[in-house]
Amino acid sequence: MLDEADDIHPLFHGAPKSTEFKKLRKRIVQNVREAVDQYGMVEPGARWLVCLSGGKDSYTLLAILYELKWRGLLPVDLLACNLDQGQPGFPATVLPEFLEKMQVPHRIEYQDTYSIVVDKVPQGRTYCALCSRLRRGNLYRIAREEGCSAVVLGHHRDDILETFFMNLFHGGRLATMPPKLVNEEGDLFLYRPLAHVAEADCEKFARAMNYPIIPCDLCGSQDGLQRQQVKRILDQWEKNSPGRRQVMFRSLMNIRPSHMLDPKLFDFAGLMRDAPAETGAETGSETSPGDENNPQIPQLR
Repeated sequence: MLDEADDIHPLFHGAPKSTEFKKLRKRIVQNVREAVDQYGMVEPGARWLVCLSGGKDSYTLLAILYELKWRGLLPVDLLACNLDQGQPGFPATVLPEFLEKMQVPHRIEYQDTYSIVVDKVPQGRTYCALCSRLRRGNLYRIAREEGCSAVVLGHHRDDILETFFMNLFHGGRLATMPPKLVNEEGDLFLYRPLAHVAEADCEKFARAMNYPIIPCDLCGSQDGLQRQQVKRILDQWEKNSPGRRQVMFRSLMNIRPSHMLDPKLFDFAGLMRDAPAETGAETGSETSPGDENNPQIPQLR
């Protein structure tokens, strides 16, 4: 199965033959396929705009999507896209040359959003929010121009977990980046097929394949970012308790509205007892499974 040069996409030519790499590749493929299936991303015959920044995550995304397509598991058309945002020193020839060599259909778009971000963001503030909005708007426009039904991003499991804690610590809400959503205009999907893939796996994969990684000098050049602080906290938790990140990520897929505090998600006011409780007794256990399926507890419709 892995791999004669003529039997796989050029993105995988020269892949290491080691057992360790084969296990890594298989794990990432399984993770991506699981997310694609679980969140209903596939519309047969659709066209996806696969956003390529030149970082380890987007290279991994592109390669794995092509592997799934090659194996007949992803019946969609793929168009790679790089948005050159005009950052000083950005190696503009790297991605076009790479994509041509890999025989990947692509579009390179130049839009100087860098100057806008630097001009509009006050000194000492982070660029991420405005940079992301400008980038997203351009990608949606390109998707429409290219007849794509979805914009596909390379956010991985750790990005999603870090965003959750950013919202928890600084936003006062429980929210993160969903694997699938519809844009505000309602005409495009946004997918994150790497939702179940660990950042460390993306790093190992892209490095092993020797892809020409391009660093982001806009966000990465700023000190004191809240996301970097959250990342350090998660790194320390993972160091103290290996596997902690995956446990926390699983919690985002195992939410019990009746055990939270949001009355918009659960009808706390409508809770009724079947019979008077004995003195000192509690009605129900906070740790008992299946409360959401208990017919004695009214659910919001």
